Amino acid sequence: MLKKATTASIKTTASKPTPLFSRLGALLLVIGMVVTFFISQLIGVYIAGKLISPATKNTTMGDIFFFGSNDGTVVSLSIIIGCVLLVAVSVLLIRVRGGNVRKYLALQPFSWSVGIGMLGLLLIFMIGSQALTYLLNESPLVFVDPLYQSVSSVWLLIFAMVIVAPIYEELIFRGLLWSAIAEQFSNVANAEHRGAIVASLVTSVIFAVIHLQYGIYEIGTIVVLALIFCYARIKSGSLLLPMLLHIINNGAAMAQYLAEIS
Repeated sequence: MLKKATTASIKTTASKPTPLFSRLGALLLVIGMVVTFFISQLIGVYIAGKLISPATKNTTMGDIFFFGSNDGTVVSLSIIIGCVLLVAVSVLLIRVRGGNVRKYLALQPFSWSVGIGMLGLLLIFMIGSQALTYLLNESPLVFVDPLYQSVSSVWLLIFAMVIVAPIYEELIFRGLLWSAIAEQFSNVANAEHRGAIVASLVTSVIFAVIHLQYGIYEIGTIVVLALIFCYARIKSGSLLLPMLLHIINNGAAMAQYLAEIS
């Protein structure tokens, strides 16, 4: 009887996955990836700015950043460059820790029934958000104006903001950081749901705050949107669904913006 109990205990312990990052490691990862997020943007703007801006002897780094941050072509290219850098860093971190990239980032198929249900939830959010934005007379996409007016190709801007940005933002926030935080509760009895909740709240707040181009109202809206993406990840067990929802959301916002200015 004692042998059976001991064996069962060993099996239970062995079945629990070992966190890829320690608690301190997860904390440092969150801080480090937020810093890396901004650094990648600066690197992207600098590289794209050097390629696009007219080369003169008197051009300083400050000039490149000032010019680049207001130029649609530079910003679009910087988003693409930043995506490459952030994806590379994320994959490298997981592999260095001995993890499986696809499994850790939940890059797997999802159920269509779950996908349709989450799409319905997103549509409800979008309708409610649009109604509230109209009532409060807010203009959340006003920052796009100088980018649209200066971009060499509108399709480049659309590709960067609608496709590329959602991919790497989901990879970082609902992928790497979400998993690193949630796994801290994997060895705590009956705490899986707590881990998912904590990971969702923390990553959603951080995700909203890093969008410096928005005001308080927009940041609050982004928190709710991020929580929907987190719920989609939990419900589907896949990061691909929140990626798709994020692309749909950004695509709808861009379509509305283009319709309003035309």
